[in-house]
Amino acid sequence: MKILLDAQLPRSLVRILQAEGCDAVHTIDLPEGNRSTDSSISARADDQGRVVFSKDADFIQSLLLQGSPRKLLVVATGNISNKELSTLLIRWLPSLKDLFLSHDLIELHRSALIIRR
Repeated sequence: MKILLDAQLPRSLVRILQAEGCDAVHTIDLPEGNRSTDSSISARADDQGRVVFSKDADFIQSLLLQGSPRKLLVVATGNISNKELSTLLIRWLPSLKDLFLSHDLIELHRSALIIRR
């Protein structure tokens, strides 16, 4: 799975996801870093076949209205420690890999994945 992590998510998730076999990058690694606009993040993700992982609800509107990013995981856990978040992502990663084959909008909550589209 190819992933682009948005600025609100910790960069430390890149290594954790890579250890799980994912091709993960963080916005801080992009040319404009964490100043990258949502549209440039979406365009890069679409061009590279990446799923955007973000807490930013603006991406939902963009996906629904403009079809970009093509694949989006909305992290809707509220305040959560980085350790809890990484544990949660690792737990759900096999399901996410399968679900993103046929779905394009999924929400990650503390106790469930919700398929939106």
